Amino acid sequence: MANEQTVSSHLGGANLKKPRSSNLELYRIVCMLMIVAHHYVINSGVGKALLADPSSANSIFMALFGAWGKTGINCFLMITGYYMCTSKITFRKFIKLLGQIYLYKFLLYPLLLVAGYESLSIQRITTLIMPFWGFNNDFVSCFIVFWLFIPFLTKLVQSINKREHELLLLLTLGSYTLLGTIPTFQVVYNYITWFCIIFIVASYIRLYPRKLFENKTVWGWITVASVLLSLLVTAFMHIHFCSLGNMAFSHYFLCDCNKFFAVVVAVSSFLWFKNIKIKYNKVINAIGAGTFGVLLIHANSPAMRTWLWKNTIDVVGHYSLPFGELVLFSLGVVLAVFTVCNLIDQLRIYTIEKWFFDWYDQKMTIKADRIISRITTSE
Repeated sequence: MANEQTVSSHLGGANLKKPRSSNLELYRIVCMLMIVAHHYVINSGVGKALLADPSSANSIFMALFGAWGKTGINCFLMITGYYMCTSKITFRKFIKLLGQIYLYKFLLYPLLLVAGYESLSIQRITTLIMPFWGFNNDFVSCFIVFWLFIPFLTKLVQSINKREHELLLLLTLGSYTLLGTIPTFQVVYNYITWFCIIFIVASYIRLYPRKLFENKTVWGWITVASVLLSLLVTAFMHIHFCSLGNMAFSHYFLCDCNKFFAVVVAVSSFLWFKNIKIKYNKVINAIGAGTFGVLLIHANSPAMRTWLWKNTIDVVGHYSLPFGELVLFSLGVVLAVFTVCNLIDQLRIYTIEKWFFDWYDQKMTIKADRIISRITTSE
């Protein structure tokens, strides 16, 4: 079983001590497809077209197709929390994360600059050099800092007892999700805060296994029911609020990571996939290992988003296609973007990353571990 194996990576996988089952790697792939579909809609500028005729089949489809990005983020963090609550963060893992992030930063910036989509300025160069720039809604910046919190979160969840863990869940989800889903009840947070809460949720599932958590049928039906209900509610709200000229509430119950349906779908689908029996599959696991790279490439910067969704794919220009063609086009684009980005990251994994860590493991591991030990060990 996957939960019996030592796992470590940026988002919960890589560097395995032995092959593991592929159920959560398949889940990782599905989650990233959800995120790409979300970006296909929100980063393309198609919102005005949806607002113009909210009750049309095309408008409803696009609203539903792009509704799952925040849910996908929750799903990814569930995987991270589930694996990392019993693992150790090492310096090797951290530089692996930073190396991947910086590679795509410095690789894509000059290409987009030459193409006329990026700017050359001191501020832009500074944001490239810095590992993070603000902790508002930038996933990558917040994930780097959250990664540094994991050792402390791990000690927290391992030191409290089951009842205290349950009370902590009640407090955090009650404050941020139950109350935070009530309209006009304002809850202000950033991704770092929320990632810590998801870690607490996922670690409870890992540390306190129950028969209920192992019931694939129950969680499968809960997932299907919550997804269908989310679709119905979102479609209704999209038609109603867009008819009033207000798109802000179209995806209200899915628009932020803390919203009710975004949490319910993520937790139930995670428990469903966790219990699906899929033996180790080399292809699935390889594709799963490249999913974080898909995010880093296709959502690299505002310039990348403009080049990809507005100018290259031209989502808005294809919006008026007949309904069936629009569905096929949208699905095809998302699959193509995922595939191309994943192949690029596979190339990185088997060349640059492999070369670097072959050298690092031979020359630097002992020295780096000594330095980190001195920093983290109290006198």
